[in-house]
Amino acid sequence: MKQRGLVIASHGRHVVVEAEDGSRRLCHPRGKKNQAVVGDRVQWLPSSDEGSIESVEKRRNLFYRQDEIRTKSFAANLDRLLVLIAAEPEFSQEQLTRALIAAEAEGIQPLIVLNKQDLTQPFQAAWARLAPYRAMGYEMLPLSLTSDQGPDGLQALSQRLAGQTTLVLGPSGAGKSSLINRLVPDAGAATGALSVALQSGRHTTTTTTWYWVDRAQHTALIDSPGFQAFGLHHLAPTALPGLMPDLREHAGDCRFYNCTHRHEPGCSVQAAVTRGDISDTRYRLYQQLFEELSQPAY
Repeated sequence: MKQRGLVIASHGRHVVVEAEDGSRRLCHPRGKKNQAVVGDRVQWLPSSDEGSIESVEKRRNLFYRQDEIRTKSFAANLDRLLVLIAAEPEFSQEQLTRALIAAEAEGIQPLIVLNKQDLTQPFQAAWARLAPYRAMGYEMLPLSLTSDQGPDGLQALSQRLAGQTTLVLGPSGAGKSSLINRLVPDAGAATGALSVALQSGRHTTTTTTWYWVDRAQHTALIDSPGFQAFGLHHLAPTALPGLMPDLREHAGDCRFYNCTHRHEPGCSVQAAVTRGDISDTRYRLYQQLFEELSQPAY
């Protein structure tokens, strides 16, 4: 008999499903249409000590990236995207922008967290680099995972995440593993158990993993693998202005309805760049992304 479950880990085509009674089982998709990702609610069928995914329930959203060759799905049915960056090493504004655009496209609320507040000068410089994002209205928190936290630290972050399902995304060196371990004290044990369930024979560092933060199971964190690139080829170049809040504010006032905001006369976006209302860095990123997404597919 089919049962309802929640996908809590994935590695390749294999997933771990948590049943409604709390038990967990390795499951395999039955055909390509039933390929599930972490956060999916699924109908699954037990078979001996494993199971099969019979169907995936309709998703609220799906956070993913797509390059010229392949699509990589992170997780489904998210309330928040927590982008964790650090004062050192210096974060990439391009990677941050790409992640924020992908979240905007799926209606997922982003939260930018800047770690290593204890490194005073690098932190101040990094916080200043984030000024355009604060001006756009993105929610942002400072953090230091190596020191006791004040009202703007780990406690404040926990309050922001309460009652929600949050995907944690961040580059190498930002402190993602440390953050997960601070917010989920038994994360190490849970990861080891899932590694065994997945029969991966190794630590699940390349696996997307769901963690319950509280016993009542109202709050969840999803840890994602690191990445070097974040493709946006699933988006049309003309969609970009609507997904970048600083451009969106001015894009509707252009002379031409189909303005690409790159060379047309009477462009309100270019005028805003000249006035300094849109930063030069952000506008260069827009031009770069527009050009990238305009390339023909091979």
